Amino acid sequence: MFSFSFKKKSTPAVPLLTDIHSHLLPAIDDGVQSLDESLQVILKLKEAGYKALVTTPHINDIYKNTPEIITGKLAEVNQFLKDRDVDINLTAAAEYYLDLDLIDAVNSGSKLLTFGDNYFLFEMNYVTEPFQLNDFLFKLTTQGYKPILAHPERYQFMTVEKAEDLRYRGVLLQINILSLIGFYSRQVQAVAQKLVDNSLVDFLGSDCHQLRHAIALQDALRNKYVKRALSFPLYNNSL
Repeated sequence: MFSFSFKKKSTPAVPLLTDIHSHLLPAIDDGVQSLDESLQVILKLKEAGYKALVTTPHINDIYKNTPEIITGKLAEVNQFLKDRDVDINLTAAAEYYLDLDLIDAVNSGSKLLTFGDNYFLFEMNYVTEPFQLNDFLFKLTTQGYKPILAHPERYQFMTVEKAEDLRYRGVLLQINILSLIGFYSRQVQAVAQKLVDNSLVDFLGSDCHQLRHAIALQDALRNKYVKRALSFPLYNNSL
């Protein structure tokens, strides 16, 4: 007589301690909209293996967040987590949008929100490359910032050659984990995979806005490209 033992399939853990791109502060951008939703997403990310989260609210012409707004919301969420005995290191920076306001802030020497070793996360127009990009990067790096381009795979003008040029100019590249499984589109997935094929990945990020992103993230960990990207010497591991 045969005896069969079935084990419940375990959820794979992210072999990263720190996530550096998410939207977990409620009601200040297109991310979570309540403290309860923030808690749900953070618990799911914690379940996936993260020990620390750098959440990065948008700063752009739609979401005119300030350091004061962000730090205030961060304190609110951290107190909410503490009251519920949730043990996770939650800090905040920002995801800046490259526009004239940001260029003016850099030109005037305004203090920008960063994390870790003065890392500065930014995004830009998805369709066309900003003509001020190279000048912006030069001024940013000469002020001691270490720029990280969020989800380069999502920009329609991105190529391997362009990514290599950005690297040459001092830009670190943060790939969204969900891009590698086609969560956004097949085109984005193809570019993300090419970047992995060419080892053009410095950070991986969840870019988590909602619970469905955190759930999809756990499923993504079985993907071969995600596994390959996770094998790189990522900067996440030095934070």
